[in-house]
Amino acid sequence: MAGKKKDPGTRAQPEGQLRQSQLVTTFGPGAMVDLVNRAVVIGGLEHWGFSRDGFVALDDERLRRSLIPKLKSLDPDLDLAREGFFRMPPEGDPRDPYPSIGVRALEFPRWFVCQSCRRLARAQEAFENKGGRYRHQCSTGKSSRAVPVRFVAACRRGHLGDFPWIHFAHLDREDGECERPELYLDEPSVGDISQIRVRCTNCGASQPLSHAKAPRYPCPGDRPWLGGKAAREPCQLFSELLVRTASDAYFGQIVSGLRLPPPEPDPLLQRLQEREVWKAVQKVSSVAQLEVLAELQEVVGSAIAGFDRAKVVATIQAERDGSGDEAARPLRTAEFERLVSAPPELPGVLPDPGAIFAAYRVPKQRVKLPKGIGGLVVVPELREVRVQVSFSRFDSVSSNLQGEFEFEGREVKPTVLTLPTGNEKWLPAAEIRGEGIFIELDPVSLAAWEARPEVQARAKGLQRGLEGDQRGGDFLGVRFYLLHSLSHLLLTAISLECGYSASAIRERIYCSKDPAEVPQMAAILLSTGTTGSEGTLGGLVEEGRRIEHHLRKAWELGRLCSNDPVCAAHDPASESSDRHAEGAACHGCLYVAECSCERFNRYLDRALVVPTIGNPPALAYFGERP
Repeated sequence: MAGKKKDPGTRAQPEGQLRQSQLVTTFGPGAMVDLVNRAVVIGGLEHWGFSRDGFVALDDERLRRSLIPKLKSLDPDLDLAREGFFRMPPEGDPRDPYPSIGVRALEFPRWFVCQSCRRLARAQEAFENKGGRYRHQCSTGKSSRAVPVRFVAACRRGHLGDFPWIHFAHLDREDGECERPELYLDEPSVGDISQIRVRCTNCGASQPLSHAKAPRYPCPGDRPWLGGKAAREPCQLFSELLVRTASDAYFGQIVSGLRLPPPEPDPLLQRLQEREVWKAVQKVSSVAQLEVLAELQEVVGSAIAGFDRAKVVATIQAERDGSGDEAARPLRTAEFERLVSAPPELPGVLPDPGAIFAAYRVPKQRVKLPKGIGGLVVVPELREVRVQVSFSRFDSVSSNLQGEFEFEGREVKPTVLTLPTGNEKWLPAAEIRGEGIFIELDPVSLAAWEARPEVQARAKGLQRGLEGDQRGGDFLGVRFYLLHSLSHLLLTAISLECGYSASAIRERIYCSKDPAEVPQMAAILLSTGTTGSEGTLGGLVEEGRRIEHHLRKAWELGRLCSNDPVCAAHDPASESSDRHAEGAACHGCLYVAECSCERFNRYLDRALVVPTIGNPPALAYFGERP
């Protein structure tokens, strides 16, 4: 019986679904995704289609100002529009699919392998597409399914292409490629790459895949996620063999910022910004000049009446330099200043409905702060905007202490999400709504701890270890190691009782490295970090008030690791070490889910937080049980 003809008016069903938040982190433009019957690479922003209702804008001017210089350092033609510059990925409707709505993807790789006879060829050359699946008619007469080959070629600039299988199989053949190559990929069940061979049955040539690990082919500069002829760009690097489903196949560079409400207007600044007043005072640089100007011009005298003259001069200086603009401040500095200046928590006072940010400092008489903790701020309402800027392959790119990426001066820069000369002047973003607790270290205790000879010696050892790390990265300072390790211990301890899973809590570290930096930051923010149902249950804020209890649990968790004494005695500077960025840290004590950690579980050392076996007790910031 003949098959029923397909109704020409029926729309093709989408071949896969991803959550909107995944398109900003794990599966953004240029990422490779396995579907049911084939594999694809997610298209660039030119291939993202929105419905007639338009897009959902997540604009944040403070974050935009921070990102524009970073984008320019990737490519001078990259820019962001004045409006709609951060957008949620398009939302498709599987019940009523439409080709122009959603995220389009390109079939990749183009080489497939027969699951029966292991024939390796381009899909359109040796396989037949039947019902959306590629089939191969084997020599035995059996029709078998063909699947995408799991190896591709990529370079460290993010370029991507099919591996040159034909040329590679004939590397050792004196006459080069044969006239009619017929390739097969033999993969034993062992899984060792040296046991995988590519062979040509036409001429008998073969090659172990382990020989492909050495980069030998110049990168053609392909960017298939962008599409069209403009997708190719010059590249001076060499392509490397890449397992397309490996963890190093895609690293998205994500920058996030807390949504902060506009600050309360400063009455002095409002007066100074009046046109006639600012025109008169904009060049004032001393109190003496201001006094003379106030006597000569009545408009100035009346504007600054009742205000301290030194404060007036400082306000003029800040406005002239732009340093008084919160949007121009580094991302985390502005957030830190807002958090530490939070108003005291009052009984019965609740955040306004729909508030984007609400933070309250818990009075010290209402919470018992352990020694070494300077303050506790509860954040019952917070929104975080996460924006993908670029992506890389093989190696991740570390952000600085402000959570920003410094692309300027990098020998190999990440690649872009859109064609720089195109019309898409926006970036994909996601908004996380949740709650959090902000824990600030006591500055006096911290300064005394950093001055200890044992701590300074440990810092030098950690820095030497990082110098031998092949993954690179700057030494962020011993204070960061302390804050990061404390964050992981507290995250684990609080998750046991707050109602959130550990993977649903995310850290945000506020740390200063330069002693001259103002303000000096030393705090951590633990917040709900998901766009799913776990948003504002209230459990994290309530458990935060029991900071002494949770710090005691964290202290006990860090004291002894299941891998001690090996873990506690780990030397990152040792040549035999495979963890050059960590001190006493491993899967048995400090490592958490990577979605919760800002630094891929690097820059950790619990010996700086609590006393550990074989290490000087003076190393520990919390030398005694809280």
